[in-house]
Amino acid sequence: MHLLLAALAAASLRPAPAAAFASMGSLGPSAPATPPTSTALRISALESLADMTTLSIDSGDIDTVSRYAKTGLITDATTNPLFVSQAGANGDARYEVMVTEAIAYAKRTTCSEDGCPVPEETLNRAVDRLAVNLGKELVELVPGRVSTEVDIRLSYDTEGSVERARGIIAMYEEMGVSRDRILIKLAGTWEGIQAAKILESEGINCNITLVFSFLQAAAAAQAKAYLISPFPGRILDWHKKQSGQTGYTPDADPGVLAVKRMYAYYRKYGYDTICMPASWRPSRGADVPGSDVDEILALAGVDEMTIPPPLLDALSVLESSAVKRRCTAEAEAAACNDPDFKFDGQSYKSYWETDECGKEKLQEGIDAFTTETEKLVKILIEKF
Repeated sequence: MHLLLAALAAASLRPAPAAAFASMGSLGPSAPATPPTSTALRISALESLADMTTLSIDSGDIDTVSRYAKTGLITDATTNPLFVSQAGANGDARYEVMVTEAIAYAKRTTCSEDGCPVPEETLNRAVDRLAVNLGKELVELVPGRVSTEVDIRLSYDTEGSVERARGIIAMYEEMGVSRDRILIKLAGTWEGIQAAKILESEGINCNITLVFSFLQAAAAAQAKAYLISPFPGRILDWHKKQSGQTGYTPDADPGVLAVKRMYAYYRKYGYDTICMPASWRPSRGADVPGSDVDEILALAGVDEMTIPPPLLDALSVLESSAVKRRCTAEAEAAACNDPDFKFDGQSYKSYWETDECGKEKLQEGIDAFTTETEKLVKILIEKF
């Protein structure tokens, strides 16, 4: 999703406006909160959750990722274009080194001389390299996988996405990072899902992001995508806007129900694709104390979750008794009523035209991350 931004800004070894998509962390100064440590007297909700669901941190901030990785509760790291854009502009010396190296690498590998106009190929190479530089830092902090996103502007270009993804993996491997530590992040368009199908056949695992629809989830599994990132909070936003309802009980939250449906389909039909929800909202409403983790608790037990630092902080001070397993493979599979209908391009697009939530939120996400990518491009041009 947003190749350069997502890469700079970075799911498991296995088991709108941009502001609207900014809830998953930042690259600003690290929060002072200290991650929890296990004690015999008190176990936090975060620790209990980590016992039943693989946890990924949704952040590109090196200090924050390091701090949480040291708890042993976090396995993976994810990033998005917003994080990358912030990194390119925040002035931290560590990120500046990444930017400088990315530009030098792009010039060296595309024969672009100082003082000359910056060709698009050189700029794209710098964007990808910056994402890889950040990803390499994160790989050294977490034991699992780091997601690096393909330029969001290629969301409707299968061939272009595949080419850029191969280049990203090649850069990682040149740095000594094995491809089995990286997930290539692609937007959940039909074209992005088909790019994942090609890449998976080449041993390059993919994370299909911006998933708001069962249709996207089913198509991704059929393409053998390693992992999907559905956004329950964004789905809730859409339903609240349509219904005028201000809140839901967590178990009735439309975003929670959508993710459980995807998870149930995977488990019933034996798909290996991991379901990793991201982007959270308070089911009961922001004015209800403790509601910020409603969706997370309602999906406890799902394969994996990626959670931003503020919500990891909230879970770390919550008692473990708040966490109950709400998703089990056997129970969800038994409850699945969806047929295993196989999609081709024509049937998928026909169904997609009727999916108002999916269409609106996917395009909103692509537009928001495109804005962030273009901000990053401008920053890089100034530094060339």
